[in-house]
Amino acid sequence: MSASPRPTSAKRSLFNEPVALGSGLWGGLRNGSQRATATLVLFAVSIGIGAGFGAVLFRKMLTLFHVLAFGITGNALSFLGAWSVIFAPILGGLLVGPIVYFFAREAKGHGVPEVIAAIALHGGRIRPRVVVIKALASALCIGSGGSAGREGPIVQIGAAFGSTIGQLLHLPEERIRLFLACGAAGGISATFNAPIAGVFFALEVILDEFETRAFSMIVIASVVADVIGRKFLGDHPSFEVPHYQFVSPLELIPYAILGLLCGLAAITFSRMLYGMEDLWDHWHIPEYLKPASGGILMGLIGLLAYQFQPPSPAGPSDSYLFGVGYNGIEPALFSQLPLVVLLLFFVLKLFATSVTLGSGGSGGVFSPSLFLGAMLGGAFGTLVHGAFPTWSAHPGAYAMVGMGAVFAGAAQAPITSVLIIFEMTDNYTVILPLMTAVVLATLLAQRLSPNNIYLLKLVRRGIQARQPKVTDILETITVGEIMTTSVTTIAGTTSLEDAAALFQSSGHHGFPVINQAGELAGIVTLSDIERAADIAPEGATVADVMTKQIITAYPDQSVASAVQQLGAQDVGRIPVVDRQQPRHLAGLLRRADIINAYHRALTTHRTTQTRVARLQTASDARFLSYTAVSGSLADGRRVRDLHLPATSVLVSITRQGRTLIPRGDVRIASGDAVLLFVTADDEQPIAQVFTVPVPSPPPGPDEVEAEAGIAAPHDVVMASSEDRDPPPDHEVVKESAGEDGRESEQESCQRGHRTGQ
Repeated sequence: MSASPRPTSAKRSLFNEPVALGSGLWGGLRNGSQRATATLVLFAVSIGIGAGFGAVLFRKMLTLFHVLAFGITGNALSFLGAWSVIFAPILGGLLVGPIVYFFAREAKGHGVPEVIAAIALHGGRIRPRVVVIKALASALCIGSGGSAGREGPIVQIGAAFGSTIGQLLHLPEERIRLFLACGAAGGISATFNAPIAGVFFALEVILDEFETRAFSMIVIASVVADVIGRKFLGDHPSFEVPHYQFVSPLELIPYAILGLLCGLAAITFSRMLYGMEDLWDHWHIPEYLKPASGGILMGLIGLLAYQFQPPSPAGPSDSYLFGVGYNGIEPALFSQLPLVVLLLFFVLKLFATSVTLGSGGSGGVFSPSLFLGAMLGGAFGTLVHGAFPTWSAHPGAYAMVGMGAVFAGAAQAPITSVLIIFEMTDNYTVILPLMTAVVLATLLAQRLSPNNIYLLKLVRRGIQARQPKVTDILETITVGEIMTTSVTTIAGTTSLEDAAALFQSSGHHGFPVINQAGELAGIVTLSDIERAADIAPEGATVADVMTKQIITAYPDQSVASAVQQLGAQDVGRIPVVDRQQPRHLAGLLRRADIINAYHRALTTHRTTQTRVARLQTASDARFLSYTAVSGSLADGRRVRDLHLPATSVLVSITRQGRTLIPRGDVRIASGDAVLLFVTADDEQPIAQVFTVPVPSPPPGPDEVEAEAGIAAPHDVVMASSEDRDPPPDHEVVKESAGEDGRESEQESCQRGHRTGQ
């Protein structure tokens, strides 16, 4: 990867950078003064104006290219009759492919993932030429019949405009990202006449964070852009629909079912889209010809769909499957399409959009999501209204709710989904069913796929654009990393007299009990022994008085969850067992282990933050994310053994959705997403460490176990009255006790192990 030019000013937070070089307007923009706020407002207005006019121009280009594409092919191939429409998508693909391939390859696809990647990897920097290339390529693709939406292109166009302004002024990355978000919000606001949804799309989908002053600037840009859109594109909602009513509370049941169906539809849409992308990626023809090959299928699909819709004066070029598809959504909202046609259009649209974008076309996924939701919701509403006509709304109401639910499931953005459907339809009466379906669709989609349709494209390329926010350092540490592996145990056959002598000499308050097979059988505390001294029969053993129902932890469990177990049962130590063999004692987790681990992790975290802060003064430093590949230099190695450049910082490791603090003894595993802060000179060598497979000898047995989160083999010491060990925890931390330390610890152990499961 090549580094973009970086400003020399330090980067702290979105609105509180130190005063940098420069004065007047630009100096005010860089510092946290009142002048900076006024300057930000001025630029938010400017970006809103640019995004608004960009949306207007893009809409005009769509109309123009639609007329040209179908007019040229219709006139030149009039002898083919209705079949001539097949050649419009082919013509569009022949133009889109070379434009994208030779001038701006990031203009390929649906646009929003590229904007998110720009924020995550490039400090919000988007090449200025993307504004022109994305507008031209998407207008050609959609205008010639490609089944794609307007939101992706206009988000990328608006974002690129805002990013370009920030780059021209040589502003810090935080400002550039803010300007990018302002442009994205303005684009959504103007093109869909939805200023509120535009704001939350930028916050919820693009930035993935909410900050008061960022919100203020994005609102300003969105409002200004919407004013321009209303002036030139009309002051009316995107869809004119009847004001459906929420007929009965019983309707929430079918609306909830619809939400779940829409969640499944969203996941199906996402997987089919990227399945088609994989199919075309494996087809060995020139990249710039692939959109034309997709155009062939798109033309056939559009012509087929026209046979099942009401005739149009424009003929087959007005097929519901061509372009954004709003002409097909409106009949569904008015309950004008039969059940079979609704289901057929759902399947055809699913295939058409996947073909268009998978083959390399340029356009968004928002409008196709609305179309799919309208068809699925309309079909489901037809069945519900047919079965329960007295307490259910017309199918059009279900179509409207389905629109929001499918997009919510695809984007996993419930707030944006509710708001944008409300603004696009100007209908508030079904807000309760809409909220219900949207939330359920989102929850189901999140359950089935941790990444939304935008992030999934980046994850497939090895880019982790969303780094999980670490809220508890102990969540980043596993029990296996810190547990005591040299455990003193006591045999179940030990007499009570020998056990009492062992407690007295060792200072321990409890021992794990091992049976004759070497398995964990229970735990015995000093209180157990003292209580049994007067009532136990002669010859009683530890096995007779031990607690058999005990709480345990696992090596791969987070320390934070183990702390909850300790606190809930008020105990000072927990046996650690193998998850696959719950009677195999792997170690012991003590309070002292947790305190020491927390201290080390906190020190590492603070050291990392300090090093990052120092590196931020470098003009070319930035964050980069890599996915460790199998067989790379990093695979299986401890962090301390990576020998990364001194001018780089390994910030975090994300493994199976959990963020780990990169302490020196943590091993990198293939599939780990690593986040580093590096300078330009370090990018290439660091990329080779994590992403280039090299021949290497297989790890030893201890390394394999450590990589799995299990400690290396340990010694389990069988204690007897002749075998004493020193008091625990004397090396680093002394366990606290009350006035009668032994008795309080005995009682806590007893309470925990008597009640623990």
